[in-house]
Amino acid sequence: MAKAAAKLWFSLVLLLTGLWPVLAQADQANVFVYHRFNDARFPSTNISSEDFRTHLELLHANDFTVLTLGEVMSRLDSGRSLPPRCAVITVDDAYQTFLTDGWPLLQRFGFPATLFVSTDTVGGTDYLDWQELRQLRRQGVEIGNHSASHAYLLDQRAAPGWAEGVLADIRRAQEAFVEHLGFKPRLFAYPYGEFSADLITLVARAGFDAAFGQQSGVLTAEQPRYSLPRFPMGGAYTDPAAFRDKLFMKHLPVQVLAPDSTVVGSQNPPRLLFSLAGAVVAAETLRCYIPGQAECRIKKVDGQRDLYAVQADAALDGRRSKYTLTASDHTGAHWYWYSQLWVLPQ
Repeated sequence: MAKAAAKLWFSLVLLLTGLWPVLAQADQANVFVYHRFNDARFPSTNISSEDFRTHLELLHANDFTVLTLGEVMSRLDSGRSLPPRCAVITVDDAYQTFLTDGWPLLQRFGFPATLFVSTDTVGGTDYLDWQELRQLRRQGVEIGNHSASHAYLLDQRAAPGWAEGVLADIRRAQEAFVEHLGFKPRLFAYPYGEFSADLITLVARAGFDAAFGQQSGVLTAEQPRYSLPRFPMGGAYTDPAAFRDKLFMKHLPVQVLAPDSTVVGSQNPPRLLFSLAGAVVAAETLRCYIPGQAECRIKKVDGQRDLYAVQADAALDGRRSKYTLTASDHTGAHWYWYSQLWVLPQ
């Protein structure tokens, strides 16, 4: 009885001091995606060795446990807890620089990584070959499927045979993994981070346990398994101070009510209708940001508690964009993040 009373008292203290949200969201993983290492020819997808080393030093100095994506998903799916500070290093495309510049630094810190491979490019110029991939796998690198062709899978969605073609591409990659590495990956990363509701259905049909985009955000057990977020780390986004901020970011529990697709249709800019029911954030701190545009305004829907709408002032430009929503808790000490992907395919 005394233990129960003490537990209740402790919970009330956490609630009143604003610390409850911190513990309530302990089961989260801050996942980062890299591409090229120390390859200045491609600045938008590159990170220098100096900055990458600083990222790893920050993980070490702040007592983060670094796991593979497979281990994180296994724990979440089985109901096992994640470490209080959990991070994941993922790498897309399997460029040579991962072996020459990225992996040696990770080994120095004792951190694992998950590498997503597009099988048609294996052994090509600047890409790892199958022997090197076997070597990395023996050393503990987890391998995931990044499609065979690394094509823009959302193009030609209305064309006859689109779904069959996408499934054939994904399965061709799985067959190559079986032939050269002896296993079928259980994780999938969308090429260019692009996904839609119908593509998600196909990836689920292909038998994967989870799939990942490149929209920024924090991974939690409550999120849909086939549109999970990762923080992109390339070009201007590799600044160590910004990386540290994202390390301590928390998941903003946005529930999207409309539209039901990431693909921008006739309404551009799209209007995002969402709920924040049950969120621990201070509503007055809610902000929205759009690449290449000024900060956008968020409007509360009249007469509806915790219901909001946001729309850019100007049409979205380029193939991919996003609405990034942030808010702090009532103490201002902890920040929450959600990004909504938008795609304008051909």
